[in-house]
Amino acid sequence: MTVFAGSLSRTRLVGVALGLAVIAVFAAANAHLIAVSFASQPDCVLSTNQEGAAFRAAKPAC
Repeated sequence: MTVFAGSLSRTRLVGVALGLAVIAVFAAANAHLIAVSFASQPDCVLSTNQEGAAFRAAKPAC
């Protein structure tokens, strides 16, 4: 009976460790995407005049 209890707690520990690793990788990837999005804001972009295009990703061409 003690062998079963030991393997069950070891399995649970591995499961929790894997879950935490997945959460850490997910959080790191999202933090990297946010950092890159703030660091790469272009000053000028080419703009095409389209009807109904009210929103643009960046400032129009300089």
